Amino acid sequence: MSVLVVGLSHRSAPVGVLERAVVGAEDVPKLLDELMRGSHVSEVVLLSTCNRIEVVAVVDAFHGGLADVGEALARHAGLPLLELTEHLYVHYAGSAVQHLFAVAAGLDSMVVGEAQILGQLRAAYATAQEAGTAGRVLHELAQHALRVGKLVHARTGIDAAGASVVSEALADAAHGLGGSLTGIRAVLVGAGAMGGLAAAHLRRAGAGEIVVLNRSGERAERLAALTAEQGTPARAGTLDVLAAELADADLLVACTGAVGSVVGRDAVGDRAGRPLVVCDLGLPRDVEASVGELADVTVVDLATLQERLSDGARGASVTMAQDIVAEEAQAYLAAQRSAEVTPTVTALRKRAAEVIDAELLRLDSRLPDIDDKLRQEFARSVHRVVDKLLHTPTVQVKRLAEGPDGDSYAAALRTLFELDPQAPAAVAVQRSGDVIAALEARMEREES
Repeated sequence: MSVLVVGLSHRSAPVGVLERAVVGAEDVPKLLDELMRGSHVSEVVLLSTCNRIEVVAVVDAFHGGLADVGEALARHAGLPLLELTEHLYVHYAGSAVQHLFAVAAGLDSMVVGEAQILGQLRAAYATAQEAGTAGRVLHELAQHALRVGKLVHARTGIDAAGASVVSEALADAAHGLGGSLTGIRAVLVGAGAMGGLAAAHLRRAGAGEIVVLNRSGERAERLAALTAEQGTPARAGTLDVLAAELADADLLVACTGAVGSVVGRDAVGDRAGRPLVVCDLGLPRDVEASVGELADVTVVDLATLQERLSDGARGASVTMAQDIVAEEAQAYLAAQRSAEVTPTVTALRKRAAEVIDAELLRLDSRLPDIDDKLRQEFARSVHRVVDKLLHTPTVQVKRLAEGPDGDSYAAALRTLFELDPQAPAAVAVQRSGDVIAALEARMEREES
């Protein structure tokens, strides 16, 4: 079993394709179930963000697993597989591990170093766990990826500026509004996580008033109340009053995550010479494309951000982060290869113990009157001889197992000593609970 990553992101696909492939929160369990029905897939996690749709799966074969995942994504997107394939990226085994660690560190984000991806990855794993599609392999991998992400942010200055897609969009909006957001009247459509982040940025930028609109008035009221508590005048409402609120607004930020557009051309209407900047951060788009054709309206969306941020700066912090990711990936893979050979070593020692016990029993039957003290001394001597004979090969095979071809050494041991191939598997199942418990305990210590 190996890890396979198949996905699309702002780096591999235009926003139009990402819109077709995006997976809404309500559709994630359904797609997870469909992916698990693939004959080569045994575990799967689905990461879907405003600029990424990524499947992390445990598969028994590369080509079979790729076919299962690719076909499921193509069906969901409503695109021919060949057309979708042009925009897919694929990572397998060690490359998949390093890619996931880089994603967790923010190195593959549209805004390099943004920290929101950690929460998104954690939520994706929790959804898969709830759906029963994340097993031992992806549990260990996800926990390690989250640890790497936190490690990178703690040790480097990669997120020192606190940049995100939201902050970059608002920076463009400020440019379109004379260089500052101070005193503006902003309408925020969407009260989810990204809406909360947008409200926080607007508050820090000195916005004069924020109107929060959402399909659920209760969520809008919560965000507006929180914003007002922190010192910025804020009101809440439903989407029914969108047109009225936009009439004298300077900025519209739309980030609902809805399947269809939420802001139409009619809602924006004639600006009568009053400029309006529209930040459309939805995937698919929240704002009708024709809104950008209106006079006095400037649209900043994921496509324009993708173009502007495609050649982001790569400074010393990014280099340091890349080094940490590479080191952690190598350490993780070495530990995995070592863990894979451990059950075989355990099975070998168990086999040796069984042989010793059988020979001592045979000795008892042939020499029933042997002195008990002499028998115990004889048993200790036999155990010492066997332990010494096994010590060097078992230590060496664990060391060699950390290399790229480590699994071949375990196979050699099983062949040389005629070990039951089921014995290592049984030991591995028994040990997996201990490994998971240890990882969870370490995560709890680090988070505290």
